[in-house]
Amino acid sequence: MKRVAVPLLLICALLAIAVAGYWMKRPAKALAILCADPVAGCTFQHHDSDLTLHFSAQPMPLESFALRIHAPGATRISAAFQMSGMDMGFNRYDLHTAENGGFNANVTLPVCVSGQRNWTLYLDVDGSHYALPFSTR
Repeated sequence: MKRVAVPLLLICALLAIAVAGYWMKRPAKALAILCADPVAGCTFQHHDSDLTLHFSAQPMPLESFALRIHAPGATRISAAFQMSGMDMGFNRYDLHTAENGGFNANVTLPVCVSGQRNWTLYLDVDGSHYALPFSTR
């Protein structure tokens, strides 16, 4: 009985971990942010406040760039990058508070072996979710 029960319990535990990981990693429903050029910066609404988002450079996979968000009144901001229909692994960044309502983080896009260039930045601003589609070169 032990010979069957132990492997069966192990399989059940691994399956539970996989399901929990998928559930936790899937993005919540997010409001779209329209932004023609994140390097130039863009502004969007969050609870009657204007938030400004800015990339320090044109994003390239595996090259670090600064993500800056001016969000007066916000207390917590995190960011994650995903491609549609692809698992890009866990890549969430917690932005650090800066002066005058700013939040900053140095971020890096994961590498994509398929060569696709269309990404989505998912932002969590104090529990509200936003999605910013953008492309790399």
